[in-house]
Amino acid sequence: MKEILLSGSVATLLSLFLTPLFIRFLKTRGYGQNIRDDGPTTHHVKSGTPTMGGVVLVFAAVGGYFCSHLLNGLRVSTSSLLVIALVLGLGIIGLLDDWLKIVKRRSLGLRARQKLLGQALVAAGFAYAGLHFKDSFHLAPISFHLSTVRDTSLVFGTVVVVLWVVLLVLGTSNGVNLTDGLDGLASGTSIMTLLAFVLIGVWEFRQSCGVSESTFHVAKCYMVRDPLDLAVLAAAFAGSCAGFLWWNTSPARIFMGDVGSLSLGGALAGFAITLRTEMLLIALGGLFVIITMSVIIQTTYFKLSGGKRVFRMAPLQHHFELLGWGEVTIVIRFWIIAGFSVAAGLGLFYAQWVTA
Repeated sequence: MKEILLSGSVATLLSLFLTPLFIRFLKTRGYGQNIRDDGPTTHHVKSGTPTMGGVVLVFAAVGGYFCSHLLNGLRVSTSSLLVIALVLGLGIIGLLDDWLKIVKRRSLGLRARQKLLGQALVAAGFAYAGLHFKDSFHLAPISFHLSTVRDTSLVFGTVVVVLWVVLLVLGTSNGVNLTDGLDGLASGTSIMTLLAFVLIGVWEFRQSCGVSESTFHVAKCYMVRDPLDLAVLAAAFAGSCAGFLWWNTSPARIFMGDVGSLSLGGALAGFAITLRTEMLLIALGGLFVIITMSVIIQTTYFKLSGGKRVFRMAPLQHHFELLGWGEVTIVIRFWIIAGFSVAAGLGLFYAQWVTA
């Protein structure tokens, strides 16, 4: 699939070469990260590191995707445009949050309620639009069916589907945001999960019910709209993350900021929803789930116990920092967990097809 290779390659090069230019631009204006006082003391040396690197990450991914289509003469699909719209919408919210942190010179930007409301509105718009843009086979980018590794027999109404999509987007975007606490952790983990969606998209295209009318009712086929083009877009995001990781690995010369983490989380949720693998995202994004659960457990136990803690600090990566683990050690070991999670998710995906 030359369009997948081209998309990923262009996005990687754009991210790799534009990021240092963006670092220079941010440094000349003093746009650096403000570090929390209650965090690990080892993070204080990171204060002032340029942030908002997600701007380049998203630009490179979208640029790589469209360059691939222009050079190959391909049509841009509705499904990919919807995922891009979701990413850009969440990215704008993250950018505003990052900008307020810089202007106010503090580690907090938007209020939590403001951020969640903005994310919910963007996700709801994505869901509603995705249910109504149908192709010649009356297939929309988003299904009314609950999906695991493909659509199940459970069918919901529009309101329930929109609420479900909002929940998925909020959970995933904030999960990536919580993971983005150590150099290279979120970007490296995202690469693995995005590559899994590339493989899933290609497989669903090869086994698609809608390749032609003669294959529309073939057993085991996938009722997914635009799976190959979604794989091209996922490759672009994976390539962009790889180029960004070159500069984001420890010691990071730039952070992705909320504009990057919310965008990446939105992309992962968008791919899971449009490729009909919603529940599979729990396995594919296993590390994001673990880290998010550590925050939920810590917060809940703290309130119920009157101030006691399960972990020394949440999210989970900071707990291990306070235990004395080195940052690079934590990142690599967490990457291993992420790799096992992705392998398990792909195994579940393929096992269902084999045994169906």
